[in-house]
Amino acid sequence: MQLNDVKIGFAFTGSFCTFSNVIAELEKLTATGAEITPIISYAVDEYDTRFGSADHWKMRIEALTGRKIIKTITEAEPIGPKALLDILVVAPCTGNTLAKLANGITDTPVTMACKAHLRNGKPLLLAPSTNDGLGINARNIGFLQSCKNVFFVPYGQDDPQKKCNSLMAKFELIIPAIKAALAGKQIEPVLI
Repeated sequence: MQLNDVKIGFAFTGSFCTFSNVIAELEKLTATGAEITPIISYAVDEYDTRFGSADHWKMRIEALTGRKIIKTITEAEPIGPKALLDILVVAPCTGNTLAKLANGITDTPVTMACKAHLRNGKPLLLAPSTNDGLGINARNIGFLQSCKNVFFVPYGQDDPQKKCNSLMAKFELIIPAIKAALAGKQIEPVLI
């Protein structure tokens, strides 16, 4: 499956330590000819961290996609009624965002984009990055994996010795996972 002219929403949430890896995959995705609409959470919009300033990341994302970032709930809401996307990717997807999605909370631009997009029966692809994926967020991941039109980028423990509950997506599998989700399939194995 080619991605030329496929309309992809690409949402970033605040797992800042993964941004370099995710940006590298976004760069590969832009080379496919897909139309990419960037979306960010409030944390990504506002927080300067040891991994880079908010302005640095926003400029990089807009430069790669060639589009203005959606960064408010009101900007994200039309994604549903206007059917703006073929697929929505959340990478990285924090435990906070996973919990909100599993419980129907739409209080950020990213969660609103997800809710708006899912109403159209199109795929939502989540790439988890959370320190509590095998802890309190395990139930949210399990619930979301059973939801219609919700798919996951394969993931595994990123540091089992020092962070035994931490899970991180294999970001290099974002493009194959997009292609699979567009065909209505979960890329396997999910747990790597």
